Amino acid sequence: MNDYDLIVVGAGSGGVRAARLAAGHGKKVAVIEGRALGGTCVNVGCVPKKLFVYASQFSEQFATSAGYGWSVGQPSFDWPTLRDNKTAEIERLNGIYQRLLDNAGADVVRGWATLAGPHQVNVALADGGQRQLSADKILLATGGQPFMPAVPGAELAVSSDQMFYLEQLPERAVVVGGGYIAVEFAGILNGLGVATTLVYRGPTLLKAFDHELGERLTDELTAAGIDVRLNSDVVAIHGSGQPTAAELASGEQLPCGLVLYATGRRAATAGLGLEQTGAVLRDNGSLVVDERFATAEPSIHAIGDMIDRLQLTPVAIREAVALIDQLYGSGSAAFSYADIPTAVFSQPELATVGSAEQVAVAEYPQLDVYVTEFKPMLATLGGGHGKIVMKLLVDASSDRVVAAHMLGEHAAETIQGLAIAIKAGASKAHFDATVGIHPSAAEEWVTLRQVTRRYRDGVLAN
Repeated sequence: MNDYDLIVVGAGSGGVRAARLAAGHGKKVAVIEGRALGGTCVNVGCVPKKLFVYASQFSEQFATSAGYGWSVGQPSFDWPTLRDNKTAEIERLNGIYQRLLDNAGADVVRGWATLAGPHQVNVALADGGQRQLSADKILLATGGQPFMPAVPGAELAVSSDQMFYLEQLPERAVVVGGGYIAVEFAGILNGLGVATTLVYRGPTLLKAFDHELGERLTDELTAAGIDVRLNSDVVAIHGSGQPTAAELASGEQLPCGLVLYATGRRAATAGLGLEQTGAVLRDNGSLVVDERFATAEPSIHAIGDMIDRLQLTPVAIREAVALIDQLYGSGSAAFSYADIPTAVFSQPELATVGSAEQVAVAEYPQLDVYVTEFKPMLATLGGGHGKIVMKLLVDASSDRVVAAHMLGEHAAETIQGLAIAIKAGASKAHFDATVGIHPSAAEEWVTLRQVTRRYRDGVLAN
């Protein structure tokens, strides 16, 4: 007889949702977690990062307010206040996660798990003890961890995890990477008054997103004062105790007091004891699972960042819902990875749903692209360099809107609504028949009439 029906290893958003749902089906559930409840998103990811984004935007808002008649004096910023208030909020959220699990009837075991077989887990308890647990099913939901390249002086650099607990802000910082974490922290540091250089070895920021918007974001970051270095890379970090310079492949040395490596995240599978099971790992350390989230070991399942499909918190939650329904429910729940919206909380914000233009060209033999660009209404009196860019992709053969991309204020809020329409199969005619809300940036989505680019069989036709 096993101790539990289900053991969940990892108390991030996906693991907690799975545990609660399983307990709701009357199953005996244990959740093993050695760190703070809530996982990466709550503790060192989405939530605290968004709080930091809000904080960093005030410098521009203060400047903008002058054009509207406000005089706010000389603003000053105190890093410890932001850091400590953020930490207090995260601790509050940790408590909520604990109550959610308690109320669901799941047992929370504080410690670190190692698989001892298809049904057995050894736990090194946080208080120093040991426990051995068994279950009919084991769910791995340990998420990911920052990837730190092995360059000379890498020990002087920090990852995104450490950015939320810095003792003090530096005067100058170098951010290495071109993905969403890198551009978000570049904007945060710049907005908080840190002279920031963003170094990326590729030609386009946010290479997995629409390239046109990535290029426009580069322009906006540069206009905001960030020194963006594309087609470049850090080959060494110099300093003693803390960095004093980041050396580029060109030989140039960038003076700095902080180097942030935001070069991606890898599945947190090391040390889990997977070698004691039949589960299979990819070369990058992520777990191979089937359409039902089962590993090659039938009793062991996995969801979230550690299976390296889409590293998004809402995706992990939906995977958990589908998995628990398959295990203990009707088995009818399914999860599609098509048309998942996402946002980059850069400054300006970027959000998207559906394929990027460079991808859609190959997917749709008849593709029409609509693009509009304009100055935000706020900037008419407040000044500033920013513009809003909106893009719709339409399958001309069916008139169906297949993607929407936006760079500019409130992009995430806007794209969330459009994602519903695109998921429902809305046509361009539906967009055209919709009355806009005036004055708003969002009304531009329903007033696009002129095709900017036409592709036919992958070839630009105009």
